[in-house]
Amino acid sequence: MNTPDDTNDAHLLIVDDDERIRGLLQKFLARNGFLVTAARDAAHARRLLGGLEFDMLIIDVMMPGEDGFALTKDLRRTLSTPILLLTARGDADDRIKGLEMGADDYLPKPFEPKELLLRVNAILRRVPKSEIAVEPPKTLHMAEIRYDVTRSELWHGDERVRLTATENALMKIFAAHPHETISRSQLVDDLGKGDGSAQERAIDVQITRLRRKLEVDPKQPRYLQTVRGAGYMLAPD
Repeated sequence: MNTPDDTNDAHLLIVDDDERIRGLLQKFLARNGFLVTAARDAAHARRLLGGLEFDMLIIDVMMPGEDGFALTKDLRRTLSTPILLLTARGDADDRIKGLEMGADDYLPKPFEPKELLLRVNAILRRVPKSEIAVEPPKTLHMAEIRYDVTRSELWHGDERVRLTATENALMKIFAAHPHETISRSQLVDDLGKGDGSAQERAIDVQITRLRRKLEVDPKQPRYLQTVRGAGYMLAPD
């Protein structure tokens, strides 16, 4: 069952073409306090997303027609809702591809239901909670980009830039320590994704994606800098 600090009222969307797995996941997550809706394919998921709001999407990669990678990449153009990918393809290259498409995490099959529950709760805890600011907003400026620390919002001029849950979690970590180097292993620990070089490589992928939203030239970053042999540093104006 959920622990007291878990998000009990979150609405999850499961997208999987296997009816048996859809049903099992729906029942398991519902028993653990979530509101769960299921879609049989990408097209069905889009119809549901057109009329409902979800706190998280759990998408199977190996679906006929439009697979989970393609669906995730397309949704990321307009949607910042956290995405967890499920797949039988568990090698490192596929995990990295999933993150590059915009997923927040990746769970290879077969998996223990408890691990899925832990992953879901960990991702939801990283999603910024809506708060009423009681102090003047604290803002970091990066040329035309600004990050509102109080509201966890990234803006380019008057246009809000969509961030995934993981990208926002990274921004909050960097914003708390501007001009300080943070190691890749520390970022892995702070994001709650465990240990290992594969996870550190996943951090590199997330940094690359975040730079595309912060930098004029992501290949020559001015603000989200690589500190050789040490980690990463956010250097706002």
